Amino acid sequence: MCLMNELALAAPALLAETPDAAPRNAAQRLLDTLVEGGVEVVFGYPGGAVLPIYDALHGEPRLHHVLVRHEQAAVHAAEGYARVTGKVGVVIATSGPGMSNTTTGLLDAMCDSIPVLCICGQVPRALIGTQAFQECDALGISRPVTKWNARVEQPEDTVALVRKALATAAGGRPGPVLLEMPKDVQQAEVAAPAPLPATAAKPRSMSCTTEALREAAALIRNARRPIFYGGGGLINSGEAACNAFTRIVRDADAPCTLTLMGLGAFPASDPRFLGMLGMHGTLEANVAMHEADLVVCVGARFDDRVTGRLDAFCPGSRKIHIDVDPKSVGRLVPVDVPLVGDCGAVLEELERCLAECAEPRTDLADWWAAVHTWRAEDCLRVERSDDVIQPRHLMSALGEQLAGRDAIVSTDVGQHQMWAAQFLPFERPHRWLTSGGAGTMGYGLPAAIGAQIAEPDALVVCVSGDASILMNIQEMSTAVQHATPVKVIVSNNGCMGMVRQWQELHHGGRRSHSWTEALPDFVAVARGFGWQAERVTDPADLEAALARCLASPGAYFLDVGVASLANCFPMIPAGAAHHEVMLDENTMYRLPRA
Repeated sequence: MCLMNELALAAPALLAETPDAAPRNAAQRLLDTLVEGGVEVVFGYPGGAVLPIYDALHGEPRLHHVLVRHEQAAVHAAEGYARVTGKVGVVIATSGPGMSNTTTGLLDAMCDSIPVLCICGQVPRALIGTQAFQECDALGISRPVTKWNARVEQPEDTVALVRKALATAAGGRPGPVLLEMPKDVQQAEVAAPAPLPATAAKPRSMSCTTEALREAAALIRNARRPIFYGGGGLINSGEAACNAFTRIVRDADAPCTLTLMGLGAFPASDPRFLGMLGMHGTLEANVAMHEADLVVCVGARFDDRVTGRLDAFCPGSRKIHIDVDPKSVGRLVPVDVPLVGDCGAVLEELERCLAECAEPRTDLADWWAAVHTWRAEDCLRVERSDDVIQPRHLMSALGEQLAGRDAIVSTDVGQHQMWAAQFLPFERPHRWLTSGGAGTMGYGLPAAIGAQIAEPDALVVCVSGDASILMNIQEMSTAVQHATPVKVIVSNNGCMGMVRQWQELHHGGRRSHSWTEALPDFVAVARGFGWQAERVTDPADLEAALARCLASPGAYFLDVGVASLANCFPMIPAGAAHHEVMLDENTMYRLPRA
């Protein structure tokens, strides 16, 4: 029996009590308002300054509390939950170190536009500013890593501020918010709030004009070398937005590429998909971007890992940019047609304009012939070894076993992340969870747990590295307590692989402190936490080991020993452009001059 049900059975009186049948304090009103806002799950770790909230949670049948082992992991788990469900992920942390431990997770959510509400405790109001035990400036610390933050100064403001926090986290460009609640505020009685007024569904925001949409449609129809480029904002807009994007790409019969954060927005099995673009993207995606005469960017922000050298980025192309955040449009790369608004709303209107457009679609046969030439380089070919498991072998084998299973995959950060992005197929959104903008090691395991809480029956796999998994390995305990059967597959090369790769390529091969000389016996550690576990090093045994891992009914840890000096390619070197791609240590592809 799960812990939540045990608590509910132990407190039948609480189950019978309606929320406003008796006087309630601000902590209880806080929980009522979360439930009113559609929250079902909270992730947290108790401490002195949030004990009134945890007392209110005791026996609360409407909320499932997931007890993590570290507050950073609570935010990552909430991110995983939010990215799978589309709901706001909620975190509860105590004051001082509890709150400060959340900042890495809040930064991660801020960079990747993930809606998270962090509720943190604070010392009583009379003690704020006195350097009281476990006091910190939560608002000052969190301001750079949140969309909005506030303190509940008066108990009667609790409901209004929680409602605002949830709306702000989910609205516009989603992101994290923080609400600080002093302990004495939590304990104060609060009258029943006015019910939330019934409102009509709020239309999705869109500020672009019909003329701009028609101009975009004409550009798409007339382009001879178009490419569509989708990102995380497309995923955030929802499945309907991704479906509209897919229909437009197919109608145009144009190549499509996605960012690291956008994987799944367009089906990987579609022949128009060129794979991920950017620093470790495919040759065909990067060169096609460079040669395009029209780039249609949807929900991406032209970040540095995608553009490479800015002064050489897409030199001959016109650009259409669709994004909900006006600050992201034209910030790094000038665009010809800015379309500000929710990606789904804009794409639906663009689809209508394309259907009404009198101009015939341009024949793209010559463009596809060029793309097929770049594809023929087979930049992701897998060369298997009889002696050691190559990372590409691991990821391609995992991709083959995940095909058709609608699995959710999280990753940590490093070489394994890039190989996973290159080789694992995603047919729809909300199946790929990774840390993009912040590049946070330790993200993968708690995010997988959050995803598994969101979809208990789904196959959830965390792809990690030996360095990354150690960042939040304590969350294996969380997985056992909450019966989340996540599968962890570690690409174990004994070092910080991406750091070592950059040291070799850009720092004269000086491997400064990028080797871990005291790695634990991961199998023993995992079993100590109550997981099933095994290690595999022989290439001949890999597929069977993966099958056992994925078929396990419970949590499973597969430690895969891989080649320690393998580098991740393709790679656009630092300071290079999209037509200058390293295919391996000795081969630089440069686009032939016309």
